[in-house]
Formats: sequence, structure tokens, C-alpha cells
Amino acid sequence: MILLQVSGLAKSVYYYTLSKTNKDDKNKEIIDKIKKIFINNKERYGYRRITLELKNQGYDVNHKKVYRLMAKLGLKPLKRNKRKYSSYKGTIGKIANNLIERNFSADKPNQKWYTDVT
Repeated sequence: MILLQVSGLAKSVYYYTLSKTNKDDKNKEIIDKIKKIFINNKERYGYRRITLELKNQGYDVNHKKVYRLMAKLGLKPLKRNKRKYSSYKGTIGKIANNLIERNFSADKPNQKWYTDVT
């Protein structure tokens, strides 16, 4: 009790922290299942998929609890590499032969017709 007086803490705070139990002690079975599911799926499942898998196995667990337990255990899923955007599709369509070869003069009308497509 002398330590409480020196530190300035109330007795109620001391006894409250003494009586407080770890709330994850009652979730040992769920913790083991989460670890098993996480490892069996090559560490790719996040909390959403693990929650669905637990529900399929008959456990009624909230996703927030699964998230909290995974964060406490340090289980983070591997991230997939996103494919980079590539708009290049190669040559599309047929390229016409260069018949004019920059000779734009004509001797008579309607001999050569030109167009520009951009």
C-alpha cells in the first residue's frame, strides 16, 4: 500500500487491473482455428475470408473479433502484385502501301485523291 501512496494511484485502480483478465483467453479455440486457416491457405486469406471460413465451419464469429485477433497475432496476408496498365496493343489493322511516295502533283483532275486520318 505504500507503493500506491508514493505513486499516487488509488486502491481501486490497483485492484481493477489485478482482477482484469485477458479477454482473449476464452477465444483459444478460435485463435487456433484462425491460425490453421491462415497457414493452410498459404497466408493469403484476410480477416473477411477467414470470417466466412469460420462461419462455414460452424463458428458464429464477428468480423471485428477476427480482425482484432489477427492483428494481435500479427497475421497479415500477403499482397498480390497488381498488373501494371498497358495500353499498347501492337499494330492493329492493315497499313496501306505508300503508292504516292510524296508526289502530290497531278496532270489532270481526279487522277489522285488524298486524305489524312489522324
